[in-house]
Amino acid sequence: MATKRTKGIHAGIRRSQFSELSEAIFMTQGFAYDSAEAAEARFEKAGPDEYIYARYGNPTVAMFEDRIAAIEGAEAGFATASGMAAVSGALTSALKAGDHVVSARALFGSCLYVLEEVLARFGVEVDFVDGTDLDAWKTAIRPETKLVFFDSMSNPTLELIDIQAVSALAHAVGATVMVDNVFSTPVYSDTLAQGADVVIYSATKHIDGQGRGLGGVILGTEDFIRNTVEPYMKHTGGAMSPFNAWMLLKGLETLDIRVRAQTTTAHHLADALAGHAQVARLIFPGHASHPQHDLCTRQLGAGGTVIALDLGSKDRAFAFLNKLQIATISNNLGDAKTLVTHPATTTHQRLPDDLKKTLGITPGLVRLSVGLEDPVDLLEDLQNALG
Repeated sequence: MATKRTKGIHAGIRRSQFSELSEAIFMTQGFAYDSAEAAEARFEKAGPDEYIYARYGNPTVAMFEDRIAAIEGAEAGFATASGMAAVSGALTSALKAGDHVVSARALFGSCLYVLEEVLARFGVEVDFVDGTDLDAWKTAIRPETKLVFFDSMSNPTLELIDIQAVSALAHAVGATVMVDNVFSTPVYSDTLAQGADVVIYSATKHIDGQGRGLGGVILGTEDFIRNTVEPYMKHTGGAMSPFNAWMLLKGLETLDIRVRAQTTTAHHLADALAGHAQVARLIFPGHASHPQHDLCTRQLGAGGTVIALDLGSKDRAFAFLNKLQIATISNNLGDAKTLVTHPATTTHQRLPDDLKKTLGITPGLVRLSVGLEDPVDLLEDLQNALG
């Protein structure tokens, strides 16, 4: 059986009559029919590789969907315009008024908005828990719970959730397990095998990996994707563009080697910065000091590409960011370039102060997304900025 790395290059290819080697970009929003009868038949039931409208499906987009599904081990996928289109589409299509959701509290701000504001507005009850506390999940999950939602690794404090244990609790009451898997990446993920039902990625991050465009994908069973997600997404318009799908296909070809190289560098930097006089706290799941290091080793096998450093205060964090020469200040992650972020004033700025404190998003916290630069150069840059 082919490995993820091989599937990332070959899975899902559809060649036209010209037998092109590189995947074709089918840059069209509509499709032609040979006859009125053929149009009628396709609208009644489109067959494999029969398309109606780009909002419903496109050959280039289908190649991306099939390839990422093969890597993840999913039956099917639906590609979306952005990562948040995937999150909101997956949640909204699966829920209705009166449903009960249990979610981890440590989420990206936009995910919190969807759960707290959008879903609540339409009558969905949402309870938030400390995702690392299994007893909290046991207490919150009720017989009528419809869905549980969490980040497999939280942003930006890098907490891990035990997918297998939480999935077992959810499945005991028939609840669907939906996981945002961005920080874990498809390279290290066995999320579906560990019990999740639905996996979501912002393809904007590691899958693209070069800061070029937006994309997202929802992965799950054929039944869930075709009969729950697809009708909702087709009618609400969150489809991925053909050009972005082509770009992300190219990203998948190098995803494995990029992420593994970034992870190796992240481990090197974490080992070198642990105990540094200017670092009040190092957070990296791949380092032995992380409270969930054993879970990281069992669930992922590696620490990932992101490190968090608590430098003690906002002033120290800003001074560090402003002294960096190689690492670039940006709110993205998973890029070939090393990117550094101050979450409290950017990505998580709008969270109430008490929630920031609860989540560990301190004024001195800095998130470092490790890129593909030479590890020696990166370490020197970080040490000089800390000094």
